[in-house]
Amino acid sequence: MANQLNTLDIQEIMALLPHRYPFLLIDKVLDYTPGESLTALKNVTINEPIFTGHFPGMPIFPGVLILEALAQATGILGFKTATERSENELYLFAAIDEARFRKPVVPGDTMILEVKFLKERRNLWKFYGEAKVDGQVVCCAELMCARREM
Repeated sequence: MANQLNTLDIQEIMALLPHRYPFLLIDKVLDYTPGESLTALKNVTINEPIFTGHFPGMPIFPGVLILEALAQATGILGFKTATERSENELYLFAAIDEARFRKPVVPGDTMILEVKFLKERRNLWKFYGEAKVDGQVVCCAELMCARREM
């Protein structure tokens, strides 16, 4: 028997994250294991408003938004990992270390976002994330999120 994938559609993602268009950067969760890892998908399209100014005539998806997409993926994994959660709880992007950009992301690319849970201490959660296009790493970083009541 094949392993059952834990997927989330856009409605389930929007129930977990407060982000909305144009800043919701996760289209689908392909699989996750609470307390371990999550794999998500972001379709990059020319219709996104960021491309009117970054860079006209040579559209490149901004690196900072790749990092934000990875941070949103860590937030989803955090929510799916936490055993107790209040209605007003958020995961806030707290830190980023060792960020590396290896290749530009352009319209038409599908980014696969892979995040792994590393550790948690005093409501600070540390993750390692990679964004890939066609199996090649385009960005990687260590990310920290703070679990906070709002």
